[in-house]
Amino acid sequence: MSDVNVTQAAPQQKSALENLFQLYIHDFSEHWAGRADGELGEDGRFPAYSLDDYWTQETHVPLLFRRSGSLIGFALLNVASHSGLAVDRNVAEFFVARKHRRAGAGLGAAQAIFTRHPGQWEVSVARRNVAAVSFWRRAIAQCPLATSIEELDIATTAWNGPVIRFRIDP
Repeated sequence: MSDVNVTQAAPQQKSALENLFQLYIHDFSEHWAGRADGELGEDGRFPAYSLDDYWTQETHVPLLFRRSGSLIGFALLNVASHSGLAVDRNVAEFFVARKHRRAGAGLGAAQAIFTRHPGQWEVSVARRNVAAVSFWRRAIAQCPLATSIEELDIATTAWNGPVIRFRIDP
């Protein structure tokens, strides 16, 4: 059992999510070596990620993670599909602060999220993000409610990396 608490972010927590996103982009920027993506602006911040749909669209869900009351990460869920197949939920973004990684926080958060949202899921991972591929394979395989797990290898101009599809039964 995980000691990670996952809650839906309220509109007044948007700035906390925006701040966490700066850390997320910082971590992810190592995968953009040799590309224009991930450059800091003159203000010392990464470009803002549009979160507007997460406050206006029912299909978009912003989540915050806490451990012992402290904010440690976030996830963004939507219904986008990199495989082109129908989904009920997609993990668009997922972040756990480094201090809390490899201690079960990410696994606990992922499984808590899956458990709350039955249906067809998709998790897409950028090919360069090797650690995330391993994490998601393990998180999904260890989720007792996950069935019909399949992994697709997508290599198109729109997406390059594995897409893990699975069902969460109620």
